[in-house]
Amino acid sequence: MNNMTVDELKAKMDRGEKINLIDVREPHEYAEGNIAGSRLYPLGKIQTMQVDELEDLKDEEVIIQCRSGHRSMMACMVLDQLGFKHTYNLVGGILAWQEKYPVQK
Repeated sequence: MNNMTVDELKAKMDRGEKINLIDVREPHEYAEGNIAGSRLYPLGKIQTMQVDELEDLKDEEVIIQCRSGHRSMMACMVLDQLGFKHTYNLVGGILAWQEKYPVQK
């Protein structure tokens, strides 16, 4: 597992790079505001190893985010154990993102 800052993520987005951004918060949290292009996949599904929908990302860079960075760190550890090769924890989560960049609702 690696870490990525919100500035690094924004730079990748601005360059038009392919982004696999997984939001591991709960649906009601996601509905309150999310990063454009993110995909909701609650932590509970990852913890119970229900990752079939993510299998195609095993060899790709996957950035995991949550509210503050704690749940996403746990998700990265589980995905690493399941063979995902390039996982990144978004440091500070959506709270850090909102301090600098807009969210969508």
